[in-house]
Amino acid sequence: MDLLKKFLGRKKRERAAPFCTAVIVAAGTASRMQGIDKILCPMGNYPLLLYTLIPFQNSDSVDEIVIVTREDLMLPIGDLCRREGMHKVTRIVKGGASRTESVLEGLHAADPKADLVAIHDGARPFLPPEVLEHTIETARTRGAAAPAIPVKDTIKVAKDGVVQATPDRSALFAVQTPQVFEIGLIQGALAHALEEGAVLTDDCSAVERIGFPVCLTQGSEDNLKITTPRDLTWGEAILAERMR
Repeated sequence: MDLLKKFLGRKKRERAAPFCTAVIVAAGTASRMQGIDKILCPMGNYPLLLYTLIPFQNSDSVDEIVIVTREDLMLPIGDLCRREGMHKVTRIVKGGASRTESVLEGLHAADPKADLVAIHDGARPFLPPEVLEHTIETARTRGAAAPAIPVKDTIKVAKDGVVQATPDRSALFAVQTPQVFEIGLIQGALAHALEEGAVLTDDCSAVERIGFPVCLTQGSEDNLKITTPRDLTWGEAILAERMR
């Protein structure tokens, strides 16, 4: 409890509409993309990243956007944002050696007025606006929220190729982004995880480690993450369907 008090020590301001910063994490090396730089990869008529930014640019619940990326992409991304009128993008910063470090860099660049932060994968270009809005609203009242969809397949826990357990599928969810938090909570939780050398695959894990509950909201199958070249094919199909 003392740890939670430390991370939540800043008194929340009573605001009908909290100031929300979106941190778009696009600092990875795309190691599974077979040489394709997915962030600026053309999809339809525009780079993939632009589709990622549009829901945040258009949302009345998001006040600013901070992009965290590789040093070599900072100038091209800045040019893209200016050319396409992404005026909510206030800062483009260099990422760190790990996802945790990259997210912290984005948080440090957020406006001091920020109450909430929505952390989103740069390679999730088809976020439905209603998923974004519901997750922000849930985090506003509960402190931490993330969209998720039920797992369809039966999951096996295995060791050395031998099944050890079969979890109850009804209790399993695939978690997506944006993951939205009270900004003091996630800053403290990520810093604590970094100090302890914890390896995290998402930001909710940092908050879970200190015992704070994360609320799941309704995700979307369209909100896929482009991870492999095959995912680009799925992305083109989603884009074509939306254009119709």
